[in-house]
Amino acid sequence: MYSVNIEPDGSNNSPGRKRLKQILWGLMLVLSVTIYGSHAPLIYLCKVNGEIPFSSSAVVLLIELSKFVISLVFFLIQDWKSLKASVSWHLAAPYAVPAVLYGANNNLVVYIQHFMDPSSFQVLSNLKIVSTAVLYSLFLRQRLSVRRWLSVFLLLAAGVFYSYGGIQDLEKVSSDTNLYVTLPGLLLMLAYCLISGLSAVYTEMTLKTQKIPLNMQNLYLYSFGIIINLTAHLTSSKNSDFFDGFSVWVWVIILSQALNGLIMSLVMKLSNNITRLFIISFSMLANGFLSFILFQLQLTALFFLAVVLIGLAVYMYYGMK
Repeated sequence: MYSVNIEPDGSNNSPGRKRLKQILWGLMLVLSVTIYGSHAPLIYLCKVNGEIPFSSSAVVLLIELSKFVISLVFFLIQDWKSLKASVSWHLAAPYAVPAVLYGANNNLVVYIQHFMDPSSFQVLSNLKIVSTAVLYSLFLRQRLSVRRWLSVFLLLAAGVFYSYGGIQDLEKVSSDTNLYVTLPGLLLMLAYCLISGLSAVYTEMTLKTQKIPLNMQNLYLYSFGIIINLTAHLTSSKNSDFFDGFSVWVWVIILSQALNGLIMSLVMKLSNNITRLFIISFSMLANGFLSFILFQLQLTALFFLAVVLIGLAVYMYYGMK
């Protein structure tokens, strides 16, 4: 899920250094897959009597703050000499767009639940794989071959199969599951998938077109994220303590998601959103294995079908000539 040409221009391309960069890049992608895949199990470990005890808006806000602080530290260490050339409202303004789009989608996820059941939501939300690929091809002018488009649809199929029944809690399987999707729910889902793809592609386009350090770009992006999420928290939170329900596992979620956000910025700066889609697809498998190990959930035939489809998609996109 990477190639040599994603490395910054002017880097030392000696075979040893090049190999080291490839290894570090691969380890970073594996770490991202693990963090994505562990998110749902960590949420489960946080539950008290089956309920999430903390404010989700508080956690999201702390994740944005953590990303901002880490980016600031790296900027002061690596890029502080470029401060004067990097600080400008002209450079900062574009990052308001993805912040607003991400904020809108976070609210849309909750609203959609009124018009379809959770299982249908999980299955249909995989359409954002295709919407991201389409918008990536259009806005970044990256023509994908027929073979690569087929690999994208294989990722979509893998996501649908996994979401529909890749893992099961045998003690909670019920034949009375009420599956339903209304027309407003379907339209909202299409909007959700388009916004998801647009925000990701717009972020990649902005990161790649600006010639300023990535750490400074992250500071701009997370500044707007803090403003949007602080507003959301203040308008939606109840009269409770900000840290109510926090545990060690909540802090693990905050730090791991902050780290993964920084990794995703690097992926979109040096690689592209297609790599990001493969990371998310692999994270489904990581989630399945962790759920099997930690909670004794059953891996079904659909899970292993998803494994095969993702493996085939990787081969068709990156390995097949």
